[in-house]
Amino acid sequence: MSLSFDPKALAELAELLNKTGLSEIELEEGDRKVRLARVLAPVTVPVAAAPMVAAAPAAPAALPAAAPAVDPAKNPGAVKSPMVGVAYLSAEPGAPPYVSVGQKVEAGATLLLIEAMKTFNQIKAPRAGVVKQILVASGTPVEFDEPLLIIE
Repeated sequence: MSLSFDPKALAELAELLNKTGLSEIELEEGDRKVRLARVLAPVTVPVAAAPMVAAAPAAPAALPAAAPAVDPAKNPGAVKSPMVGVAYLSAEPGAPPYVSVGQKVEAGATLLLIEAMKTFNQIKAPRAGVVKQILVASGTPVEFDEPLLIIE
């Protein structure tokens, strides 16, 4: 079976990918389905984000044998991204982060923000616990179901 799509509509969707920073768009209408995806360039972490990344390895240093054996995505305490977007650890540049490693959090507390389609979405703690690891740096892109942090 051959499917035909409007090239102008496909070009508009491709432009939407570029404007929004999304990695893919998938549309379905009846038995017709189209998926456009773009290859993302490797992400470079800005120098300003380096202190946040450098602070996270301090906790695994106490447990050198356990850190490499556990995949963060398989950790039962992993809080995963519900969407594609850009993660921010604080409400605005220069503001203190919502949470830090070692901090106790209550269920429903804001952990970070994900900007998607120019909307800032609060990512809330699914349960009470202690933040064991922050896996993303502020201002970095995240994918759907990517582990963001670990609460135990």
